Amino acid sequence: MKKIVLVIFVGLMGMSLTAQETAAKIEFKTETVDYGEIEKGADGVRVFEFTNTGNAPLIISKVSSSCGCTIPKKPEDPIMPGKTGEIQVKYDTNRVGPIRKAITVISNADTPTKVLKIKGEIKAAEGK
Repeated sequence: MKKIVLVIFVGLMGMSLTAQETAAKIEFKTETVDYGEIEKGADGVRVFEFTNTGNAPLIISKVSSSCGCTIPKKPEDPIMPGKTGEIQVKYDTNRVGPIRKAITVISNADTPTKVLKIKGEIKAAEGK
């Protein structure tokens, strides 16, 4: 009986190790985008670039922001191993003041949840 349990245990461990070897992996060029100081009404679109460094297709199922002033856009198609993709983020630059927002990315990667950040400051237009 002990031998049967041992064989089943070793078999299950072998399958779980194989499953880990075929996983998508998401690596971002940077996990923080700094807008710096920009003028009110300036272009608020920035991009987070990433690569699937795993050996399975990467599927991004959801991208959400910490507030309605930030609108993220995810890739619709799977990102194949070795390929790159991008998550576009648009911040409402009509709001003067500091920017400190988080974007949550949910995918089938080995780390299924990643939090990206944007920061910066929107300044009022000169002379206004």
